[in-house]
Amino acid sequence: MKKLIFLWVLVFISCSSSKFDKVNGVSFVSSREEVAQRHIDPVLDVQANYAAIMPFGFIRDLDSPELVFNTDRQWFGERREGAEQYIEKLHQNGVSVMVKPQIWIFDGQFTGNMKMPSEEDWKKLEGSYEEFILLYAKMAEETQSDIFCIGTELKTFINERPEFWNDLIQKVRAVYMGKITYAANWDEYAKTPFWSELDYIGVNAYFPLCEKQQPTIETLTQGWQPWKTKMRELAKQEERPILFTEFGYRSMDFTGKKPWLVDRNQMDVNLKAQADATQVLFDEFWSEDWFAGGFVWKWFMQHDKVGGQDDNRFTPQNKPAESVIRRQYAQVRRSSR
Repeated sequence: MKKLIFLWVLVFISCSSSKFDKVNGVSFVSSREEVAQRHIDPVLDVQANYAAIMPFGFIRDLDSPELVFNTDRQWFGERREGAEQYIEKLHQNGVSVMVKPQIWIFDGQFTGNMKMPSEEDWKKLEGSYEEFILLYAKMAEETQSDIFCIGTELKTFINERPEFWNDLIQKVRAVYMGKITYAANWDEYAKTPFWSELDYIGVNAYFPLCEKQQPTIETLTQGWQPWKTKMRELAKQEERPILFTEFGYRSMDFTGKKPWLVDRNQMDVNLKAQADATQVLFDEFWSEDWFAGGFVWKWFMQHDKVGGQDDNRFTPQNKPAESVIRRQYAQVRRSSR
């Protein structure tokens, strides 16, 4: 009888742990300089257990096949040398890492619309992108990073060139032994064709929730329900957990209307809306067993110089939303011990 009770206790502990074993991440923005302990301390203070490291490649225009990456002209954190240094410092502090190489198109054009004018240009892009991704996949293996992301918001590229992506996944698997995902935009993930080949269904979670200038907890919660239902169904269908490869809100009015906006508008600062939207997201997802966690967008190294009461951008730093994140991440850490 005692043995049976003990087994039931083990099952209960196992189930409880899996419920709370989440990726509690921040998207760690690349910088010109090396990362030091003073830059990591705020990550630890907010109780994050993961950071996304994001080396960059650059493209001139939506129809340009030339991807430039890992050059001396880039910031330190945007190239391999810097990414390695960031990862080493995070690992020294017990923070796990997702390596998430990304493309920046001149003037901030949306990567999902990138399309080549000819077969020749598609081939050039594919060759360059494969080199880009495998460079960082090998680095992720060498640094023993926990997750590798094969791309971010590349809807048209994937739709137009599915065979390339199937081959790329296999090539990544050959050099990287950790878990793999892809960061699909919120309006793309449902039709991404290769989830069964990956470990996580990666979603950049900028879902429109409500159109109110000052959204309430109730309207934000209601806004999540149809999206949440669809993600739950996809996770069950693909037998893969959902991972929010990016999530976050602007600290401004109408924050739930078009959460993906990165323009320089002067919308009134609304710190409460950002904090409330962040809390609702945690309430809706963090206790779900089909949900793996996520990475807050975005977290800057110079913590004491960013965000604050007058900032209407995405970062939660030095705003009420930072306290919301700390409270949630601390709860999950305590529960997973």
